[in-house]
This record gives sequence, structure tokens and C-alpha cells, in this order.
Amino acid sequence: MKLVLLACGKTQPAQLEPLIADFSKRIKRYLPFEIIYTRDLKFKGNTDPDFMRQKEGEVLLSQLQPQDQVWILDEAGRQFTSRGFAKRLQKAMNAGPKRLVLIIGGAYGFSQEVREKADFSLSLSEMTFNHQVVRLMAVEQLYRALSILRGDPYHND
Repeated sequence: MKLVLLACGKTQPAQLEPLIADFSKRIKRYLPFEIIYTRDLKFKGNTDPDFMRQKEGEVLLSQLQPQDQVWILDEAGRQFTSRGFAKRLQKAMNAGPKRLVLIIGGAYGFSQEVREKADFSLSLSEMTFNHQVVRLMAVEQLYRALSILRGDPYHND
């Protein structure tokens, strides 16, 4: 199985990118992993958030393959402990999809079409985080989950 993190636009600020790259490299020790950043969409003035979600959703959906298992990272999603997340990830891996795609939306969240395409909705916290910071949190938690599954010492209970 290939693990894919799909996110809207480039990572800003640039200081986050080396940290994301480090965890990405670590994840690749366990299984194929790729981050796909969609193109930045330019909106003028006070653009309607629904319009922005719709346009970002179209771009996100264009990156998906028909057989992908799709998880969205959403504040209203299900929360887990790190060990619980590792078990959920293992369950997904055992199901045998070619790709598991985790999607991080833009600043205003997901369009209804993206929500409908999602097989699962995951929340990293009850708190709201900048969608840029969520990228780092997501790759760290993916690495942590994979290290738990492998029995490596990264995770301390």
C-alpha cells in the first residue's frame, strides 16, 4: 500500500518544510509515501468561503484515483490515541487498498463533494489548527503510528 498526504497549496511558512521532509523520509522506511501539494488557487478580494471550498475541492478530487481509500483530516472527525490511530491505520493497510490518501483541506475546510468521497474522517484534536501546521502534525502522527506497529522505540507510553 502507498500512503499519500494530499494538501491544498504550498507549505507556508517555509520553516515547516524541513520538519515535514524529515518525517516523510522516516515514513518511507516503513512503506511508500508521497506528499502531493495542489496548486495554489488565487482568490481576489472577499471571496465567498463556499466558492473557495468548491474550487479547492475540485482540485483535490482531481488527484484521486478510483480505488483510493480516502481519509479527510477534519476537526469534526473521529479522534484517537496514538495507539488507537495505529490500529486504525493497520486495519486500513490490511484491507489492501492500493493507496490510502489522507487529505488536508484549505483554510475553510472541505467541499461537500470531498466529504462525500471520504471513507473516513479523522480529527487530530478538538482544537482548531492552521491547515499548514496540520501537515506537520499529520506526518508526525503517521510516523508515530507506523513505529508503534513495527515496535520501534519512537513512541513512549
